[in-house]
Amino acid sequence: MSQSVDLDNLFTRELEKNDGSVLCINQSAVGDVGCVVWDAAISLTLYLETPDFQETPGSNKLRGKNVLELGAGTGIVGIQAACLGANSIITDLEDFVPLMALNIRVNQALITGSATARELRWGTDVTDYQPPDYILIADCVYYEEAVGPLVQTITDLCDDHTVVICSYEERTTGNKPELQKKFFELVEKVFRVEEIPLERHDPVYRSEDIHIMKFIMK
Repeated sequence: MSQSVDLDNLFTRELEKNDGSVLCINQSAVGDVGCVVWDAAISLTLYLETPDFQETPGSNKLRGKNVLELGAGTGIVGIQAACLGANSIITDLEDFVPLMALNIRVNQALITGSATARELRWGTDVTDYQPPDYILIADCVYYEEAVGPLVQTITDLCDDHTVVICSYEERTTGNKPELQKKFFELVEKVFRVEEIPLERHDPVYRSEDIHIMKFIMK
């Protein structure tokens, strides 16, 4: 469940991009699971720079696209998209907005599109949001009570052209396998689901335990 993010107790994760620039992401030592950068978020962040997103050398498919990140936590994935030229709306619960906004400011010099931090609680009305070109989700299947609202929000935000890219770490403890199974059962009622093969993930930051999935509405 959500806890306030302590902006006075931060530590930094640095991530080198393909062009040699470095994303600097503040994390909070106190707070909920969204206060730190998880491995699945790094995998998705770096996947956005792979050939899957290159139209021509030096040109990323995200440039000029409207991107929305759900459950962003630190905002690393949406900020990466903005660095690649997307117009990113980076969302999470209200408590995380200051941390996301801070990370946008810290990385502003790298952003060639735009990035905005906003509150979005899953399961609530999304009529203020236009259907984006891409929805990005990293490791958000964590709490049982949030699975249904998350799928509902993804569905409500999409139209026929929206591409959802979702990464997650395969966990075997507690009820996590059942939660992941439930999530995909709900998703597959509405979307065609494709797994991105491991060989198309970032060549260095990849793991058999981390999956990247693509959803498109049926």
